[in-house]
Amino acid sequence: MNDLEFILSELKAISEPGYLNKMAHFGIDISKAYGIRVPHIRKLGKQIGKNHELSLLLWGTGFHEARLLATFIGDFKQVTEAQINAWTNDFSSWDICDQACGNLFVKTPYFKSKVLEFTQADPEFVKRTGFVLMAEAAVHLKKETDETFLSFLPIIEREAYDNRNFVKKAMNWALRQIGKRNALLHGHAIETAYNILAQNNKKANWVALDALRELNSDGVLAKINKTKA
Repeated sequence: MNDLEFILSELKAISEPGYLNKMAHFGIDISKAYGIRVPHIRKLGKQIGKNHELSLLLWGTGFHEARLLATFIGDFKQVTEAQINAWTNDFSSWDICDQACGNLFVKTPYFKSKVLEFTQADPEFVKRTGFVLMAEAAVHLKKETDETFLSFLPIIEREAYDNRNFVKKAMNWALRQIGKRNALLHGHAIETAYNILAQNNKKANWVALDALRELNSDGVLAKINKTKA
């Protein structure tokens, strides 16, 4: 299953045009979409297997679900910095951004430099990418040092004023995931949240308050206490 036209025909065959309304409801760009549920795309991706060349071809079609499939079958070992830049500049939906970051970008040697670069960018989805990389790293990169995540917290504090929906939600996600990683980072994430509140910027408050709600929850505190043992 490595023929582009065949794969596109397979995507069309599992499409549900009525599902487009639900996608739009969740803030997904449906200007070039078939209407396919993600589990169905993921299943097709497993049938295809890793195929980086096909991944690049699928991305080039511009179709929403083809690009999601591209993130599932791409090989992170073959992802170049140029590819990260090109795909990030193409992002127009949060779900593709998040899947590309979690499935591919965060596993590359470029992820830390891209965090620094993209979190200073102006376009909403480029900036979101920087913070999603933080969150995905906190969840998936078990061997990454605490110093990496400690270096990310001042960036969240600095950019917390950005009240654009897809940016602030990614910042909040990053702050929460960093804080849930271990006891040391939990304390620093809480401190970061209070530093954000101290800015007296109403636009920044949600990022901090929502993070504090989860970081101070019984479930998270129980997990953090286990990391102290």
